[in-house]
Amino acid sequence: MLIRAAAPDELAAVGELTVSAYAADGYLDATDDYSDELRDATRRAELATLLVAVDDRSRQVLGTATFCLAGTPYAEVSRPGEAEFRMLAVAEEARGHGVGAALVQSCIDLARAAGSTALTLCSLKEMTPAHRIYQRLGFVRAPDRDWQPHPGLTLVAFVLAL
Repeated sequence: MLIRAAAPDELAAVGELTVSAYAADGYLDATDDYSDELRDATRRAELATLLVAVDDRSRQVLGTATFCLAGTPYAEVSRPGEAEFRMLAVAEEARGHGVGAALVQSCIDLARAAGSTALTLCSLKEMTPAHRIYQRLGFVRAPDRDWQPHPGLTLVAFVLAL
């Protein structure tokens, strides 16, 4: 598996993979406007670092994550001097093979390379498989950063001190 920035010809597939992964786990429904944001990999690639995990042999996209620095358009819970990642998604057929952990580790590496003091993220409470990855890699819950993008939807925050 190779982790790298998404290539322009992969953006449509990355968007669809992200929507499919969220929908497969029940995190989206047919009326959810967030699917439009998840599908817009082109915008993420323009305004952040859009990472992909690809199979070494087939070059199939297995997963993705969006990395950004505090104060940039995709940042939600990071503070000055910190980095953040969002929209971690792994194709159903690639789950259980370390793809998600490899993408998160790449975000950690990018944050360190940028001189960030911490790497942050927020997640739905129900995304417990992802939470296990975060905790295994040293992230801790940061309840003071939990927030609601709209009423009835609480996102929980995690922070890794670097």
